[in-house]
Amino acid sequence: MSLKAPPSTAESGRGRGGRAPGPVSRRTGIARLGPLPWIAPVILLILAVVVWPVIELIRTSFLNISIAGKVRGSAGTDKFKKLFEESDFGSVLFWTVVWTVVVVTVTMLLSLALAQLFNQKFPGRRIARWALIAPWAASVLMTSIGFKWMLNQTAGVLNTLMLDLGLIDSSKDWLGKPETAWPWMMAVAVFVSLPFTTYTLLAGLQTIPQDVYEASRIDGAGSWQTYRHITLPMLRPAFLVGVVINLINVFNSFPIIWAMTQGGPGYDTSTSMVFMYKLKETDIGESAAMSVVNFLMVVVLVLIFLKVSRWNEED
Repeated sequence: MSLKAPPSTAESGRGRGGRAPGPVSRRTGIARLGPLPWIAPVILLILAVVVWPVIELIRTSFLNISIAGKVRGSAGTDKFKKLFEESDFGSVLFWTVVWTVVVVTVTMLLSLALAQLFNQKFPGRRIARWALIAPWAASVLMTSIGFKWMLNQTAGVLNTLMLDLGLIDSSKDWLGKPETAWPWMMAVAVFVSLPFTTYTLLAGLQTIPQDVYEASRIDGAGSWQTYRHITLPMLRPAFLVGVVINLINVFNSFPIIWAMTQGGPGYDTSTSMVFMYKLKETDIGESAAMSVVNFLMVVVLVLIFLKVSRWNEED
């Protein structure tokens, strides 16, 4: 009598197709999804927080909505036509571009200098670094209100000090006229933007290997040549991040202008964000149309900068 060996576990578990279903096939199915299970929450968050509001905003700009928020049907492109026919629309766009370019440019230049300073060793460096965080840690609205009171015509510290020193004959309304209000608001915007940008550039400086500087000194390069041909090119990634984030933040800056002048007198100190906010008091659809224009403007500004800076090209 011949004895047959019992079937192996693998053979006994085979189905009609000759393949054994098990954990391996299940793992293969999950593996086919790749990183999707891990990034799915982020994708859903972006869809809910970014994409859906933009779609809803565009849809609202084509509706006729009452001040109470009741939809009265489609308005077609009438809201955009009404917006473009506003007498202050052109000047608001002009000052928005000036506001953004000036604040971002001054912020980046000052941040380059501060980052270079804080990258050096000097007594009290740690305290100076901590002090720089103060404008960033404080609320932008609180900072703006503080500057507003400092510039107050009757009880402001600035007028009191300048009168005591004999620099002016009478108190000035610094925020009552566009020619003086704009520079002060830009100064506040630069003040609150400096900490983030400075620390971004400082982090970039600290990633540059010291061997590169040693090699440049051996080759006889001067300080300016080293900074221009080594520091700035290697600082480019951090610089691009700082500029792009500042472009978006400064363009969308609302608390500074609203707290200090509320965009007045009239629309003389209004950017497109303040202009949009004021329009909602009379026409929600037109305000939504202005929001669409704002969205397109900030995208265009960022794309122009990325094109000019050639961000995806290697030096």
